[in-house]
Amino acid sequence: MNKDNLLKSFDPNGIGLENGHFIGLPFEEEHAELIVFPVPWDVTVSYRAGTASGPENILQASTQLDLYDADFPDFWKKGIYFIKPDQQIKNKSVQARTLAEQHIKFLEEGGKTNSSQKHTELLDQINKACLSCKEFVYAETKALLKKGKKVVLCGGSHATPLGYLEALSEIHSEFGILQIDAHMDLREAYEEFTFSHASIMYNALKSPNISQLTQVGIRDYCDAEQDFSSKQSERITVFHDATIKRSLFTGTNFDSIVENIINTLPEKVYVSFDIDGLLPDLCPNTGTPVPGGLGFQEATYLLVKLKESGKTIIGADLNEVAGLGHKWDGNVGARILYKLLGLLSY
Repeated sequence: MNKDNLLKSFDPNGIGLENGHFIGLPFEEEHAELIVFPVPWDVTVSYRAGTASGPENILQASTQLDLYDADFPDFWKKGIYFIKPDQQIKNKSVQARTLAEQHIKFLEEGGKTNSSQKHTELLDQINKACLSCKEFVYAETKALLKKGKKVVLCGGSHATPLGYLEALSEIHSEFGILQIDAHMDLREAYEEFTFSHASIMYNALKSPNISQLTQVGIRDYCDAEQDFSSKQSERITVFHDATIKRSLFTGTNFDSIVENIINTLPEKVYVSFDIDGLLPDLCPNTGTPVPGGLGFQEATYLLVKLKESGKTIIGADLNEVAGLGHKWDGNVGARILYKLLGLLSY
């Protein structure tokens, strides 16, 4: 059945069909302009695991969404397809996570990797597994982009989009990243993991094609990250959550804060959305929750104003949504994912 016939036979006002598709939509990959690419991987998370099944949780929760979106009317008709999570990657994540937990416990007990042959080999295994995941993401997203698809990557931990960013860097000579997050993620090989979730932006900025990183909602970071950010102030702009809130407390309106955020970004923008950038009551079971953060309407207002600014959105990711069994987290995650898809559709 072609796309036109699918649209004619589909009832957008009906119940959410549990047909294995996002919001019960009827599209297959061949019909869809918008692709959700799930990466069930959470090997290096340092507080709570479980986000590897975050994409599945989001997919299950999506049947609770209504299709109408006042900000992006009828965009779903362009076709949305949620690729099935790769079972081999998921299995590798489970295996490598077991090793990572051993390594993290060893470090937390004061162990030194360079004094232990066992843990040197263990760390090498973990880093090789994470490299293989990055290479998988790079190859798969590159293939989707070559087909002309617009892609929202859905993790898993925030380590997952690095391969996608590398694929985009081969296409776009310059772009910026808008990062909504509680954390800077600028640590170098956090806990000795080269591809740590806490190192995603440190690793991403190795690409000279990423000309700007604008971070919003930041409220948990270390001295080294602050120093790294300060030394690259011409390339990194941070809107700390405390600064945003104090501006609001003293009479600055949120719209002007959003305008300042958007003005830091170049013409082409990639959006990286860590769910812990939101208030913890919206993501209570995420891997590393932090008090404070953006409300749902604040976050979506920023995304809508980004669209209205005329910037070209080249890609996006959503990460750190809690896994299966946490329905509320999945519900919120599905709604943020839908907004990101709408943003990317224009």
